[in-house]
Amino acid sequence: MAKHQFQTEIGQLLKLMTHSLYSNKEIFIRELVSNSSDAIDKFNYMQLTDEKFKEENWSGQINISIDEEDNSLTIADNGLGMNEEDLMNNLGTIAKSGTKSFVESLTGDAKKDSNLIGQFGVGFYSVFMVSEHVEVITKKAGEEQAYKFATDGTGEFEITPVTKEAHGTVIYIKLKEDEKEFLSKWRVQEVVKKYSNHIAYPIMMHFKEDVTEGEGDDAVTKKVKKTEQANAATALWTLPKSDLKKEDYIEFYKSLSHGDDEPLTYLHNKVEGAQEFTTLFYIPKTAPMDLYRADYQSHVKLYVKRVFITDDDKELLPTYLRFVNGIIDSEDLPLNVSREILQENRILANIKQNATKKILQTIKKLKGEDSELFTEQYNKVIKEGIFQDHTNKDLLLDIVKYKSSTEDGMVTFEDYVSRGNSEKKEIYYIAGEDEKVLRNSPLLEAYKKANIEVLIMDDKEIDEIVAPSIGQYKEWSLKDITTIDAPDSKTEEEKEEISKEFKSLTDKIKEVLGEDVKEVKTTTRLTSSPSCVVKDSSDPMAGMAHMFAQMGQPVPETPLILEVNPEHAMIQKLDKLENQDLFADMAWILLDSAKLSEGLEPKDKSAFALRVAKVATEAL
Repeated sequence: MAKHQFQTEIGQLLKLMTHSLYSNKEIFIRELVSNSSDAIDKFNYMQLTDEKFKEENWSGQINISIDEEDNSLTIADNGLGMNEEDLMNNLGTIAKSGTKSFVESLTGDAKKDSNLIGQFGVGFYSVFMVSEHVEVITKKAGEEQAYKFATDGTGEFEITPVTKEAHGTVIYIKLKEDEKEFLSKWRVQEVVKKYSNHIAYPIMMHFKEDVTEGEGDDAVTKKVKKTEQANAATALWTLPKSDLKKEDYIEFYKSLSHGDDEPLTYLHNKVEGAQEFTTLFYIPKTAPMDLYRADYQSHVKLYVKRVFITDDDKELLPTYLRFVNGIIDSEDLPLNVSREILQENRILANIKQNATKKILQTIKKLKGEDSELFTEQYNKVIKEGIFQDHTNKDLLLDIVKYKSSTEDGMVTFEDYVSRGNSEKKEIYYIAGEDEKVLRNSPLLEAYKKANIEVLIMDDKEIDEIVAPSIGQYKEWSLKDITTIDAPDSKTEEEKEEISKEFKSLTDKIKEVLGEDVKEVKTTTRLTSSPSCVVKDSSDPMAGMAHMFAQMGQPVPETPLILEVNPEHAMIQKLDKLENQDLFADMAWILLDSAKLSEGLEPKDKSAFALRVAKVATEAL
């Protein structure tokens, strides 16, 4: 017998399970039945593909036994089973990134944390909401030794070698005194029908029922063992859509996702012809906790002719659709298809292409609150898709949304185009990391004055990579307002005149600032600000910045051009200023304050603060 301590995170989880205010305790049955189904799936595949198991007379089954006298519930399966290492990895430690994310999200506030459980689904550990003691007796297919894992859920567990004839797992649950509702056959059947009706294997209920024999004074009541099947045992995705109600899809989703939320939407599709396959996909209302982790879990299961193949292949859908939950069932792939073959398989590539298009078309059709909810949860990964998936770029551009300088909420490119200048056919945008800074950027002043909409792209890390790669939406060109001339009522001749009039001033400012700016020139893009900085769009490094960012390389500094507003009182006074020291301070203040307006850092923050204090003192 070996005693072990639960991993720290498991300890936190167990404490939450045993003391939480979680009201939906019944889901422990769903979680354990789902685990049993997965284990049977895995052995089913082995029996069909591994010579060692082909002769075994076997069919998958889950058994739930109720023992009122012992106050216990037992859930057993004849699936793959576990060895000692599996027990340690699956029950004693947290291996899945999603579970880690869940534990990292725990606040210590029982009410908040119990809501998190509903979002996450916690598999085996949910049993501690109802049990005072749990034993897992298991034997892995193809191995001789069986093991027993035992714990009361407080902090320690024991693993002991035991004897067990057949492979599979038995979970013995000693219920808490106040959890006797789960000794009722009707209650357990109700939970199975609610959550696990479409588990593809029969779930058999074993219980004792009072039966009366004889009549009158001779009547005798005794307990009789009975067995009934509790579920339909038909893989839901194989049924015709016409036979299924929305409730069927929702309950199947809860069993698939191990959660309690309804999906945002779902799509069920059967393709027949040269290739035959069925897909059933769900888009969750809430993004998975590991959405932005490199070690995210895939949420799509691959079946071949209803035989489970894998649930951890990240090639089944594009990575930007890693939030999609569901099933792909192919009639044409070989049962013994390997991971390597999957990655290069033409059949799977066609399924992936078809599935991706259908998912994106479904997302595009979302309206109102559903569309807003999708954008809130997944807009950033759709932007990833624009960069990665050239085949479906047009669909993705119809889905993605941005903030706007003139409209409330989020807008699509189609929304922008419907309001834009249909002669010029240009979509203007400004990208950075702080929405407030972008909205207050001096570069927007001319667009506001001309009543021209500008898209506010404030996902800096991704927008600055993706936006330049878009190029066009339909016939409309995307224009970064930091690299183009602003709308202007003045003619080129008038602008040339202004430039000549202030040339000595701009030359003098350039002399002070030296290599810190590429150029200093006058501008008519500003209405209330004295200065702004723009990128030099002709510099080759400006165009390559997004490539460096995409490769994870340090982005080279793009040379900045300082533009000054000749109609601003500060610039007009600076033009006549004779105090050279004050002129130099003001030149630096013009540059540094313009940088700050764009969310950029001054070269020397301390020097900037000293100059501002010095100029303010002289003004006072």
